[in-house]
Amino acid sequence: MALTTTIKSIQDIMRKDVGVDGDAQRIGQLVWLLFLKIWDDREQELELIEDDFRSPLIDVTWQNNGDDWEADDLRWSKWAAHREGMTGDKLLEFVNDTLFPALKNMEVGLPVEGDDAAARAARALRHRRLLIKSVFAGAYQYMKSGTLLRQVINKIEADIDFNDATNRHLFGELYEKILKDLQSAGNAGEYYTPRAVTQFAVDMVDPRLGESILDPACGTGGFLACAVEHIRNQDVKTPKQELQLQASIRGVEKKPLPHLLCTTNMIVHRIDTPTGIVHDNTLSRPLREITLRDRVDVVLTNPPFGGMEEDGIENNFPADFRTRETADLFLVLIVELLKAGGRAAVVLPDGTLFGEGVKTRIKERLLAECNLHTIVRLPKGVFAPYTSIKTNVLFFEKGKPTSDVWYYEHPYPKGYKSYSKTKPMCIEEFEPEKAWWNNRTENEYAWKVTSAQIRERGFNLDIANPNAPGLAHENPDELMARFDEECAAAAALREELRQVLAAALTREEQI
Repeated sequence: MALTTTIKSIQDIMRKDVGVDGDAQRIGQLVWLLFLKIWDDREQELELIEDDFRSPLIDVTWQNNGDDWEADDLRWSKWAAHREGMTGDKLLEFVNDTLFPALKNMEVGLPVEGDDAAARAARALRHRRLLIKSVFAGAYQYMKSGTLLRQVINKIEADIDFNDATNRHLFGELYEKILKDLQSAGNAGEYYTPRAVTQFAVDMVDPRLGESILDPACGTGGFLACAVEHIRNQDVKTPKQELQLQASIRGVEKKPLPHLLCTTNMIVHRIDTPTGIVHDNTLSRPLREITLRDRVDVVLTNPPFGGMEEDGIENNFPADFRTRETADLFLVLIVELLKAGGRAAVVLPDGTLFGEGVKTRIKERLLAECNLHTIVRLPKGVFAPYTSIKTNVLFFEKGKPTSDVWYYEHPYPKGYKSYSKTKPMCIEEFEPEKAWWNNRTENEYAWKVTSAQIRERGFNLDIANPNAPGLAHENPDELMARFDEECAAAAALREELRQVLAAALTREEQI
């Protein structure tokens, strides 16, 4: 059964519950249940491959109203996995009075020194408890019927298994369903990035083992998941290299629900303790406080666009770049966060390309400090149904100024006029771009513009394709002569119409 179908059936069950009011609460309820199920699936794998593995959900202690509490085993497989397990009031009492207080307030233990096996296992346990505690800090248990809660749990247990590798890319599908249900994507400036776009961006930037990877507006982690699989497939051959990969992934998301989903997505992609995924607003830190240790080798992101930041956020940026428009602030931040030689792929709307004022100053800085070597112009409909705004993927490298910008206008597949749910964008569509990437020549889709030409245009990067089929360049004198002829013909037609109307009015007066 498709994941979206399972999600819909679960939400239908929740609609019967008097405690769950609206799609936002239904989705919040669903996500923490999914997290515990997926965490349990991954723990079953870790028990087989780690000699000293200890579940952070066993022997949990916490304080509640000043009293010490403890629970032997809070794993999904212990209390949820059995269809005929706890239900009704007993299940509700367990979730409300034991599970949630324990996960929100669990004791994580003190930092552990040393490098022997016991110390490493203790550190891993502490990190996992910190992760679970941070995830559940923004989670809520809304359901009032233990019987309906049992039905939801049984549905999740029966239909969702993320130990199955074929299911590991379904989080994008899940996020898309969530955005549609909330009906808030356009207002929030948040859009599900099609997997074809994230995969193409990652393939072209080519992150490698040993490089730090950041998505400063990570949503549910689509770019990071692609980067993880890309590096793992190319470079990871040993357990030590796998640990190096896991330590290199960073993401920041300011909203609780996408943050929880991103954390879960990383676990699905075998990032066992994704403590690099932080619940925060990347823009809330003053730019001047960014240090060398904050800088990264690779940025892959689709920052929110069309939205406005809260009052005061712009004061974290230099005066020349102050704006409340989110996408502009992120572009400034990304340039600052890259190391010398660092690479980025950033999805941005057309408005960033042609915008003036602060946008002009931001683009001037981008071209001065980075080599903006490629802009891939995406067609309308890539982000449908959330927005019809045309978007672009900007590829740049920090450390040397831009000399030339290559554009590539991505066409619709043959027979398409737009994308849809039944005809989404596919990664195979980018094969021409990939073939062209390292052997660049102008063609009907690709053209080159010099930095001098861009400067003459006032840093307007919204440059139409001069090589588009059927586009003819005519002599300006001939165009002006034709224009004059058409103006004269229009004037004669107006005069003829005036005379006809005058004659008609004269006849009416005579009658």
